[in-house]
Amino acid sequence: MARIPVLVKPTDIYITGTGNTPKIKNPETGEIATDRDTGEVLHTVTVMQMSDGRAEILKITVPESGVPAGLLPGVMVRPVDLIATPWARIFNGSLSDGVAYRVTRLELVQAPAMATPAAPVETASESAAAAKKVA
Repeated sequence: MARIPVLVKPTDIYITGTGNTPKIKNPETGEIATDRDTGEVLHTVTVMQMSDGRAEILKITVPESGVPAGLLPGVMVRPVDLIATPWARIFNGSLSDGVAYRVTRLELVQAPAMATPAAPVETASESAAAAKKVA
């Protein structure tokens, strides 16, 4: 199966849409998914990626050790070692396909400082009207 490294550009913005939830391996039994090599519990985090004026929703698999403390919806993150794996399967005679995303960890990112809006400028007529009300 092809594992394709995904470029995470410094100008891209990633914002969590959901917190972390354990990834379910089997919905019928409720079995939790684990990493084949390490046995570590896997989590699914929904992330909105904004790049070049477009937004994409990605469901990213993250090992439990790669989920940062304080991960909440609306938090900016940076995916580390983002990998895309195309997949396809036939289920009940229908073809399903997609792309699975996985990272080694998510890092919390400090949001850029927002410019403070300037205080409104009072015009001379507004100033005169306020002075008449006071008097």
